[in-house]
Amino acid sequence: MKVLVTGAKGQLGYDVMNELAKRGYEGIGVDVQEMDITDAQAVDRVITESGADKVIHCAAYTAVDAAEDNVDLCRKVNAQGTENIAKVCKKLDIPMLYLSTDYVFDGEGTRPWEPDDKRDPLNVYGQTKYEGELAIEENLDKYFIVRIAWVFGVNGKNFIKTMLKLAENHDTITVVNDQVGSPTYTYDLSRLLVDMIETDKYGRYHATNEGLCTWYEFAVEIFRQAGISVNVVPVTSEEFQAKAKRPHNSRLNKDKLDEMGFKRLPSWQDALSRYLKIIRG
Repeated sequence: MKVLVTGAKGQLGYDVMNELAKRGYEGIGVDVQEMDITDAQAVDRVITESGADKVIHCAAYTAVDAAEDNVDLCRKVNAQGTENIAKVCKKLDIPMLYLSTDYVFDGEGTRPWEPDDKRDPLNVYGQTKYEGELAIEENLDKYFIVRIAWVFGVNGKNFIKTMLKLAENHDTITVVNDQVGSPTYTYDLSRLLVDMIETDKYGRYHATNEGLCTWYEFAVEIFRQAGISVNVVPVTSEEFQAKAKRPHNSRLNKDKLDEMGFKRLPSWQDALSRYLKIIRG
């Protein structure tokens, strides 16, 4: 199996490439230098010439707040870029796996979102990822749409690294306590994604590590496991002003993984423990 991976230098793409190699598959990693996904001709040329039989599309514009001021760029990458890839996969008749987000929902209520729930994004980033989902559904039959949330990995920036950095010169840190979700470790997720593309069990899925928490609870556990003494103060989303509106409810129902015979990810606390060992030596 030969798999082309977009966003290969990002948090998730990096781990997906490693997982493919571990299983003896050929991973063709591309980033913007090798394939600008907003350039339809370049996408056609690179994917066709690669000889890939599957595509895992990790590349995205993920700066949620900046997206509010850069709507066209965000849309160009997340919607049009995804459509460019989907059209080539259609032409070559190869399956595509697209990483999406809980931000395609309106973020209200407390019920975990089902894969086939109505999509109603609450910010620019979510809207463009939704448009990417539509581009795939309109062009392909052989696709996986995998929605994830609260991602952290060795490569790149994330909430855990931010918290550890803040603790270096702050005694007190304020963290939002009214947004609920599940952290997702890219190492664990990459194993599931490769499990998926080994099959033809296409459709929409949700995938995060097991267990729920608020960002505040996540921060408290980070410092507890890291053995760092810092005062973490819970605040509301209103008190912690951000440019883009954030979902209060990022709970994702993952029962479909069980139904389709896929193994769920370990608990987020377990994932955090393994992750801290790696990044802190």
